Amino acid sequence: MTLFDPDPEIDPDPEPAEPVTWTVPQLNQHLAEAISRAVPASIWVEGEIINLNRSSAGHVYFSLIEPGTDRRDAPSTLSVSLFKGNKERVNLQLTRAGGGLRMDDGVRVRIRGTVELYVKRGQVQLKMQAIDPEFTLGDLAVRREALLRQLADEGLLNANGTIALPMIPLRIGLVTSVGSAAHADFIAELEASGFGFEIVSVDARVQGVDAESTIVAAIRTLGRVGVDVIALVRGGGARTDLAAFDSEAIARSVASSPVPVWSGIGHEIDQSVADEVSHTTWKTPTACAAGIVARVRAGRDALQGRWTAVIERANDRSEGERRRLDANRRGIAAISRARLARGDAQVASICQQIRREARHHLETSDRRVSTCAAAIAHASDHRLTTAAHRVDLAFARVGASDPTRLIARGWSITHRADGRPVRSIDELVAGDELITRLADGSVRSTVTMTKSIGDHR
Repeated sequence: MTLFDPDPEIDPDPEPAEPVTWTVPQLNQHLAEAISRAVPASIWVEGEIINLNRSSAGHVYFSLIEPGTDRRDAPSTLSVSLFKGNKERVNLQLTRAGGGLRMDDGVRVRIRGTVELYVKRGQVQLKMQAIDPEFTLGDLAVRREALLRQLADEGLLNANGTIALPMIPLRIGLVTSVGSAAHADFIAELEASGFGFEIVSVDARVQGVDAESTIVAAIRTLGRVGVDVIALVRGGGARTDLAAFDSEAIARSVASSPVPVWSGIGHEIDQSVADEVSHTTWKTPTACAAGIVARVRAGRDALQGRWTAVIERANDRSEGERRRLDANRRGIAAISRARLARGDAQVASICQQIRREARHHLETSDRRVSTCAAAIAHASDHRLTTAAHRVDLAFARVGASDPTRLIARGWSITHRADGRPVRSIDELVAGDELITRLADGSVRSTVTMTKSIGDHR
């Protein structure tokens, strides 16, 4: 049965006929033949690899998309099959190119193959036969140079390199695939140094489509946690394996990091863009770790040297001060002895003067005391004589007033029986008992009446 008649002279309006119903195999076969006639036997196609899968049978399957489009929602894709026989030829081409190329997700390629319809599934695919390594290498180089020019124009190539690195960086932020050989080598180098490093590791993919986002996130995280330096490391590999380190996002995250970024990305010849914008670049992860160790050792030695210099300078200063003090002490001693000698002489002279003046004052005082004593003695004699005369007069007056003498001269003294003297008749009443003392005795009497002077009754 004829399924397709390409004769252009066919009647466009044939008589209605019974419609033909195609089976799936028939239609797929028809499409396969149409594709075979429409597309040459071998063509070149360029695009970006996504969803690459290597089967256990040795075949490789992937898709091509337009470079720069969203991998998850590409508007157009082309399935590619690289069977084992053709894969060996392609690998040989990649090896001969000497660029260390490897097909992987995100790699831009120019490949040759035949367009076929996989009849069993009704799927159009490109059966890959060869690859153009120079295209991939050239594309990587062109994009790398364009990005470097852009970063240079923005002043970002040396931005991270201007950040001051601590003299002794001991808190290390590590961005790599945790558990990889690069991770192990880096850690081993630091541990072998004997220094007390603190390592903050952040796991990241170092190749493939997830490398860019995870590395950027890791660098930003470490920039916030307070590390002294960030080490971005990956072991060696094909140039396409390291393509992620030529990405703009990673380059900008390194350039804008507030912490110095040291890279050890395992390049053999060329440097990645990440290397170009990092603070310091090393060839391998081990070399990067060794550089950090060397920095710490140099910082320690510098501090020890400074401390030694401080001690030596302090000792020199102390010795100089000691000598100066000794000299000052000797000078002060000499000056003191001279001053003491002068002081002794002055004191001796003053003492002699004081003694002379003291003798003069004492002699003068003695004369004054003698004169005063004589005057006092004369005055005292006169005063004593006068006083004695006055005393005698007083004694005479007292003697004259002595009751005993008065009684002897004929006076008497009357007092009550209790011894109280009678001074007035107003003190007496009839019946009071009186005692009167006379020169030769006493008389006891009783008051019968009293009479005052001038009363004549």
